[in-house]
Amino acid sequence: MIELLILYELSEKVLTMYGISKEINSTFGVLTTPSFGTIQPALTRLHKNGFVKMQKTMSEGGRPSCYYSITNEGVKELRNLLITPPLENPVQFLTSARIKLVCADVLEKDDQITMLKRLKTKAESILIDTKNLMKSEDFTFYPKMVFDNLTCEYNNFISLLEGMENACTH
Repeated sequence: MIELLILYELSEKVLTMYGISKEINSTFGVLTTPSFGTIQPALTRLHKNGFVKMQKTMSEGGRPSCYYSITNEGVKELRNLLITPPLENPVQFLTSARIKLVCADVLEKDDQITMLKRLKTKAESILIDTKNLMKSEDFTFYPKMVFDNLTCEYNNFISLLEGMENACTH
């Protein structure tokens, strides 16, 4: 997911690693806050794979600075990451799905619709699994409240996806 965040921010402007971190925290801080220790190796991978380019310069204070920008291949990879089917892990799904929705504006309408349908299919699957789990187990008060809340959260998320899908098709 970190690669998606970096590529999205670099699709907007050229940034230093510090700038990337600051922009990610500004845009996605309520969803995730990756550390420099996460960003740096991801930038190295993206650079090695040709998705970002790096330009070293000297700052006004005489210190070396590295500026990163997205390449044409990086733009393609960003779009690919957005339409790739969602993660199988239900714990990570909502956060990764919300991040993808924030980034959806870089996609063409058809790709937005594809992404929304894939997210909706996965959300519906998790909702069904949650409802089935609640039927098959004799839960005490706290687990029941947690799973009831999860059911509500997924119903709301599916409604959000349907609203976005309708906006894309009309």
